[in-house]
Amino acid sequence: MSLEIDAGPSSEVYVSQRLRLRYLDWGNRDAPLLLLVHGGRDHARSWDWVARELRRDWHVVAPDLRGHGDSQWAIGSSYSLIDYVLDVAQLLKVLDRFPVTILGHSLGGSISLHYTGIYPERVSKVIAIEGLGPSPDMIASFKKRGAHERMLDWVREMQGLARRHPHRYATLEEAIARMRDANPRLSEEQARHLTIHGAQREEDGSWVWKFDNFTRAVSPYMFNVPDAQDLWGAITCPTLLVRGTESWASDPSIDGRGKAFRNARVVNVEGAGHWVHHDRLDEFLRIAREFLAG
Repeated sequence: MSLEIDAGPSSEVYVSQRLRLRYLDWGNRDAPLLLLVHGGRDHARSWDWVARELRRDWHVVAPDLRGHGDSQWAIGSSYSLIDYVLDVAQLLKVLDRFPVTILGHSLGGSISLHYTGIYPERVSKVIAIEGLGPSPDMIASFKKRGAHERMLDWVREMQGLARRHPHRYATLEEAIARMRDANPRLSEEQARHLTIHGAQREEDGSWVWKFDNFTRAVSPYMFNVPDAQDLWGAITCPTLLVRGTESWASDPSIDGRGKAFRNARVVNVEGAGHWVHHDRLDEFLRIAREFLAG
């Protein structure tokens, strides 16, 4: 399958918590709504290859989360999961096309599952690519450190981010190389496309990433597993949990997290890391289409 991107989407704006947030609309508005939610330090254009293929049958919409892409930064915010969920709820309220089908990656997968657990009657199907948060082992290791130590580290991290200036790349090619360092499985074409849409050129000719550095901060409370499992258990629609076998993420069918869902299927994709939809595009599309049509 060619990775070439043809006619692109329109760019639209909505407001959530007084922030102007951008979303992409791929047209076909008479079709059922499919929402694509990207991961942390990513952007809506990272879905372009998926959106181009699925827009024939769906009205595809992909937001830039707050602090990402061309959406406004949340100055003074800690970019919590609940804020992102609220933003998605506001966007879907604006679009008002229920029931919706949702596909999310990583942070976007967590957002998608949380929203679906809050409004199970509004979602017909949900796909989460590595969207269950840190593995149980990672959380256990994190919580071995006391609350005092975790809070102190968080304060220091936030203060450090306040002093940190966005890294500047002298050329677009340098930024593309950094993109490929983050995911060596990307082709040159993929890395260039993701960088062009994920970075901006400054007045001095250098390039910087669009996301707010404060989105990097890790909460001192990590991931609220009991509440997340409660929300997962409230999901009534068919749920697909996708994982790359070469990712850091653990298998939810083995680590016990899959048991929290009423109607979930776990698919492990060979030869893929964390970005399954980039690493094995054709295979991911096959899996997604089969699930959506089932």
